[in-house]
Amino acid sequence: MSEFLPLSIAVLTISDTRTEATDTSGKLLVDRLQEAGHRLAERQVVPDDIYRIRAVVSQWIASEEVGIVLTTGGTGLTGRDGTPEALKPLFDKEIEGFGELFRWLSCEEIRTSTVQSRAVAGVANGTYLFALPGSSGACRLAWDRILKDQLDLGNRPCNFAELVPRLRER
Repeated sequence: MSEFLPLSIAVLTISDTRTEATDTSGKLLVDRLQEAGHRLAERQVVPDDIYRIRAVVSQWIASEEVGIVLTTGGTGLTGRDGTPEALKPLFDKEIEGFGELFRWLSCEEIRTSTVQSRAVAGVANGTYLFALPGSSGACRLAWDRILKDQLDLGNRPCNFAELVPRLRER
């Protein structure tokens, strides 16, 4: 069994209406990552604006202090939902399986409504980026059923955590 590797994770909530005080999804992610033994690098709330989202995430992926970015919100279909559009141009590699698995697991809970989710993930400058829907239930599902295990060195046969030292290789 491998030793646990605490990772440095930033949480970004994308919302026109939430504040840090009313941000239940961001709080859930912060609580979950800290309970798992990881470190909160930073937490912010920004409006649904692709350039504001991209600006914050770009700062984080340029920082040596942030290894993972979790975003919540802006993955739906309305005119203001633009998180995937903000993040995808930053990706060096997309992790297609994350969105696929998230929607498959989500179907158990919300049935066919899962087709409205545009959850995505990728790697940018050696930093993992995960775009989660804005509901607490979706964040709970993503963390409990995917991210908790994938960010743990002990998860076998493989996990995201073990790749961290090699993500910046060129």
